[in-house]
Formats: sequence, structure tokens, C-alpha cells
Amino acid sequence: MDVPMHDAIPRCALLALEGIPRPYPYHLAQVLEEADDLAAPSELTPVFAGCFDWHSAVHGHWLLATCVRTCPDEPVAARCRTMLDEQLRVEPLLVEAAHLRRRPAFERPYGLAWALALAAELERHDDPDGDARSWREAVRPLEEASWVNLRTWLGKLTEPMRTGTHNQTAFALALVHDWAVTVGNDAARELVRERAESDFGEDHDYPLHLEPGGEDFLSPSLGAAWLMALLRDRSGFITWFERTLPELGAAVELSPVTVADRSDGRLAHLDGLNLSRAWMLRSIACRLGDTDHRHMAIERMAAAHRDHGLESIETNEYAGTHWLGTFAAWMILHWERPVGS
Repeated sequence: MDVPMHDAIPRCALLALEGIPRPYPYHLAQVLEEADDLAAPSELTPVFAGCFDWHSAVHGHWLLATCVRTCPDEPVAARCRTMLDEQLRVEPLLVEAAHLRRRPAFERPYGLAWALALAAELERHDDPDGDARSWREAVRPLEEASWVNLRTWLGKLTEPMRTGTHNQTAFALALVHDWAVTVGNDAARELVRERAESDFGEDHDYPLHLEPGGEDFLSPSLGAAWLMALLRDRSGFITWFERTLPELGAAVELSPVTVADRSDGRLAHLDGLNLSRAWMLRSIACRLGDTDHRHMAIERMAAAHRDHGLESIETNEYAGTHWLGTFAAWMILHWERPVGS
């Protein structure tokens, strides 16, 4: 299937434009320390108060910014720019940063990692005197609070979270690494490398036959492999890969998963799994290199997951579409610029 993937980014952005201003339904996840902590999302977190939950609102803004940068001539880009102007303002983002400082475990690690991804995306915009520069400056307090909370957490986390949902350590580290490289934070980049090696460097024999879980949107095995592909050179990665996933692309082939009910938000996670598997498999194949005997098989798996996953952004089920546009856009960007290529 020949998918015009870059053309899908404006379609993905439309999903974020629909979700970000939509206040309900909303999943509020925080510990209540006192009665005043129970308030409408728009009062607690005035910028990221739509799109069903905080982290989806954050990466929805990442998606708008990505569309503005990569598809500036598309009609939807003007709408994205207008919404970012309305949303990314100094005062409400200071409220967001204060919310994070008061609640260091809030949205840890997934939402915090996406907050850094948003900062990284705005850093990539090449208009020093334009709107994106004001957006970039406005998110700095949020960026700082997110990194402080993540760094503190990593300092106390004795074992990685090997899950297929929001708590996955490998996925968060990959997003933090991308941010650290983009903004030039060498200390953060080195911390990610140290944690990746200590958490996953000596792993072996990942049980792919036990994946996926019924509500996964990430693969624990491929998430770690993607992270190691980002951080190791080809030789070092192949050594690691042959110890941890020796049968992938040889005796084991992963097939796309099917969602039985897309109106069920947790079951709809599996649409995201197809998309995340696609970019992770693609990066693994490219890091192995086209002379590796597993390369073509893993590329075929990646393409199958890509095609199946992109179908999910054409549904009308808000349970999935409030966030799947982000995963589709991330997949497209990392398909076009995979690690190791």
C-alpha cells in the first residue's frame, strides 16, 4: 500500500484542533490534598484542559506546532497557528508550571515527556522574530518544571517500568533524549544514556510472544529496542539486539492488531500500538542496516503496522481520535527520518 504519509499530517492536525477546545469528556487524574484541589480542569490547568486529559492536550499542541512547521502552506496550518497563539501565553503557562511544581508525580513520566517534546518542537521552528519564538519562550517554565520532576524521579527510580502504557520508562527516555539533543542539554542527554544502559543494556530474551496486552499502545520490548537504537551505534546495537530479540525478523513476525470496539478508549489503545510499533520497527530495521538478514522482514512488518495504524485516524470515535493523530504524526516524521538511515 502506497501511503501519502506526509499528506496525513494536516488530517492529524484537524483531530487536535477538534480536541483541544473540547472540555468534556475529561479524565482528571490527580491526588486531592485539600478541597480546593477539586475544581474544573480549566481552573486547574488552563492551557491543557481539553482533549480528554492533560497529556493528550499537551501532545495535541505538539501536533499543531508540528503541522505549522512541516506543512506551512496547508490551509489547516493557519488554524493551528491561531490556536497556538490563543493557547501558548505566558500567564496561563505559569499556572501550568506551578501545578507541576506542586505535584511532582503528576503525569509522570508520559505527560512530562510530552511537555519536553512540545518544547523541542518549538525549538525547531526557524522564525526568530515570529510567533513560534513567543510560543517557545512561553513554554519555558513548563519545560523547566517538567524536566525537574522527571530528573528527580529518575534519580529515585531503581527499576524501569516495563509496561505497554503511560508508565513505560523506555518511551519517556526516548522523548527526553530527543528534547535534550534538540535544545542542547548535554547533561540530560548523558543522563538518558546512563539510565538506558543501566536499565536495558544487559537485557536478554525479550518475551515477544507475551505481547501485546489487551490495552497496550506501546510495546515494552520494541520500546526498549527503539531507545537502544537511538543511543547505540550500529555495531553496539546489533550486539544488544541479537541478545534481546534474536528471533525478530527471522523466526518471529509481528502482525498488526485489530481493535474490537473503537468507542472503548482503553481498547482503542491498540490502534496506537500499531502506529508505535511501525516507527519502532522502522528504526530498528534502519539501525540494523540493509545488509542485515533481518532488515527486509522487519521493514515489511513496519509497513504493515503503518498502513493499519493510519486507518485509525479516519474514524469518528473520540475515544481514540483525541490522541491518535499525535501518534500518527510522530510515526510519519520518524518514518521519513528514521534513526540509523
